Amino acid sequence: MASNGINFRGFSNKALTFLIDVSIYNSRSWYQEHKEDYLKYIQKPLQDLVMDLSDTMQEIDPYIDTTPAVGKTISRIYRDVRFSKNKSIYRSHMWITFKRGNSGWQDVPAFFFEFSPEIYLYGMGFYRVSSETMRKFRRSIDEDQDGFLKIIDFYSKQDDFVLQGEKYKRVFDKSKSDTINEWYQRKNLSLVCKKEIGDLFFSPELVTELSKGYQLLAPLYHYLNSLTTDILL
Repeated sequence: MASNGINFRGFSNKALTFLIDVSIYNSRSWYQEHKEDYLKYIQKPLQDLVMDLSDTMQEIDPYIDTTPAVGKTISRIYRDVRFSKNKSIYRSHMWITFKRGNSGWQDVPAFFFEFSPEIYLYGMGFYRVSSETMRKFRRSIDEDQDGFLKIIDFYSKQDDFVLQGEKYKRVFDKSKSDTINEWYQRKNLSLVCKKEIGDLFFSPELVTELSKGYQLLAPLYHYLNSLTTDILL
């Protein structure tokens, strides 16, 4: 189980102020003057959050990397602008991700938490996934449709997470139920809970909320992992 805020005490309004300001000023000189604010109000709480969630993540999958470090579980404040039209140097939103440590992003399901000055969101799914992995996903459903329905049985019984991911316009199998095709037709796949910044964001209880959400999604995470086991270990 998560350690329920032993390290993480909640984010502060100063974290949101920093992200608002960095989106406005976004220069190296401004960042150097405010780097201590980034370290104190952004990086340190994110490290604490990772540490408090580490037990939960390791229970879900002992291969998940829970290193509380930038470039491991914590996003960098610096943006790679080489191939982007947006030339802002620094991010105005931050995130943590939990995935298997020796893998890249493609075809790897990951748990995530992200926040900006207005909202936070969390969930699990693919960031970049190949069409081949999604073909494996559909074949897996074809081979055991009842088994897949058991995996996603939780989805209709909750209101927090929403299934996201672009769909193919062409229907692959019109004989399948609407419930199955809601998943079967996806080009990509993730489950996301999106909330406005509120009291929980500033509380240690955020750890509990994230932990419960990740545990709810764990069976689906393992199902998606099974599609790419050969590249994950």
